[in-house]
Amino acid sequence: MSVNIVVEGDPQSVTAEEGDTLLAALLRGGVGFAYSCEAGNCGTCKCEYVSGDILELEHSEHALQAAERAKGVILACRTQVWGDTVIRRVNDEDFVMHPSRVMTCKVSAMDFLTHDILRLRLRIESGGPYTFSAGQFAKLTFDFATDHPRDYSMANVPGGGELEFHLRCVPGGVSAQVSARLKPGDSVRVSGPFGTSYLREQHAGPILLVAGGSGMAPIRSILHAALDKGFAGPLHVYFGVRHERDVYGEQELRDLQARHANLAVHIVLSEAAGAPGADRRHGLVTDAVRADFARLDGFTAYLAGPPVMVEAASDLIQRLGVAVRDVHADAFYATGETQNSKRGEHE
Repeated sequence: MSVNIVVEGDPQSVTAEEGDTLLAALLRGGVGFAYSCEAGNCGTCKCEYVSGDILELEHSEHALQAAERAKGVILACRTQVWGDTVIRRVNDEDFVMHPSRVMTCKVSAMDFLTHDILRLRLRIESGGPYTFSAGQFAKLTFDFATDHPRDYSMANVPGGGELEFHLRCVPGGVSAQVSARLKPGDSVRVSGPFGTSYLREQHAGPILLVAGGSGMAPIRSILHAALDKGFAGPLHVYFGVRHERDVYGEQELRDLQARHANLAVHIVLSEAAGAPGADRRHGLVTDAVRADFARLDGFTAYLAGPPVMVEAASDLIQRLGVAVRDVHADAFYATGETQNSKRGEHE
């Protein structure tokens, strides 16, 4: 039996069969709709339920928290329709849509930023232009691992013909193969952009940026984009790593801090003391945030890093007053998987 799906504000309804997911029906009907994992893990396809007969399927609590569900937010990829249904997009800036691209790129440069963080720079050869919002990610496919594409966030700001990615190389992972087998001039297929943890340019209040390890890539993009656009409100960056050898990009952060009075940078080591004379804090990055703020009302927060860190930071800052809608993090989970690290930045 056919049912109708209406997205408030769209000119026409979409026809679906009973049991179809909202996302599948919308995409089949040609409706532009933000999505990524299609498995209830990432939260990209959030929308607001207005009316209708629906059945919600199992999903990650990180992708859709209880507080959001209580406000009527659902995941289009994990919601079946069994009757005529009406939904609405959360707000315009939460659903920025860029043209989807599949591009051929060439490796222009490779170098290690730490003992296990590889900086990969790619020059767009065909399939562009590529537009994205600061903080989004792309899917990279390498010739030696065509069955295992990986997701990596752009570390550069939008614009230009070159892309920068930070890959954490774990023994046995695809990223480690990249460091061993890829070389300048090789081709890489890049598709995207994906993700909803991107800079909300209309937000004028203070910003909290929390990065763990190679999660600095999207945080770097957001930070530079905000400053380039003249953001004048308070900007707080917390970069958490295990050891001194895991710190990277510090000089760039310090230079930005010296030029922008509204920027405060904190580097936090969880397992070892810092270098002599280095400006270091110790413990978990969430401990540093908790020590510095009694409340975070009015902040917008962007989080990137290992899932455990992101979830802990998200819980903390919401307890300190950041509204759920103002906490942005793309969960690093792979398509079709539940509760496993996404194969990419944090492989």
